[in-house]
Amino acid sequence: MNRQNKQLTHVNPFVPQPARIVRAYYLTEDVKFFQVRIVDMEKALSFEYLPGQFAMISVLGAGEAPFSLSSTPSRPGLLEFCIRKAGAVTNALFRMKENDLIGLRGPYGNGFPIERMYNKDILIIVGGLGVAPLRSVLLYCLDNRDQFRRVSLLHGAKRPAEMIFCEEFFALKEREDLECHLAVDDDDTGTWTENIGVVTTLFSLLKEIDPVNTYALVCGPPVMYKFVIK
Repeated sequence: MNRQNKQLTHVNPFVPQPARIVRAYYLTEDVKFFQVRIVDMEKALSFEYLPGQFAMISVLGAGEAPFSLSSTPSRPGLLEFCIRKAGAVTNALFRMKENDLIGLRGPYGNGFPIERMYNKDILIIVGGLGVAPLRSVLLYCLDNRDQFRRVSLLHGAKRPAEMIFCEEFFALKEREDLECHLAVDDDDTGTWTENIGVVTTLFSLLKEIDPVNTYALVCGPPVMYKFVIK
């Protein structure tokens, strides 16, 4: 990981780069996963970013919009996005298929202070689409596991069908070096095998938290924050 303050990418962040959709599939009814690669392979491999940054995606004839990077910079070449259908650009994007071309520029934003988080406990708390930027941090921590102490994930959703990256996180629960707890407000399927309740009910399942040596990263619907901070 490069220093936080330096320009991280050799790609001009202000010039849209042609990028090809490598994979695209639904995560929930209105949220879709996109994996893309900048067409110029040299630029694809030199596109560097920090977890927590975002990129601008443009679709010809529809416009441009910002989206959080859900991939990790520890896996260069491919960029991943978790996008909810919510407007002209996303409507056009959802109609696109694998091998279609989009425009991509960035990265933008400050990102998370990854280097300051080394040798600390990491607590990631997400609700709904808040998983989009924090998945990048989680994957980075797991790819560089020796740089961090305890890594914990608390992930909440309204219903099982609305839990984004559900299968991925169920698989991650098998890891011994990650404490992962999942919850839904309401099990309308009768088949949910994890916790039922809001995401804050998962705090009781955590081992003792060391506030002085813990970085907590929180992202979710606004109503969630005041209860998490309590």
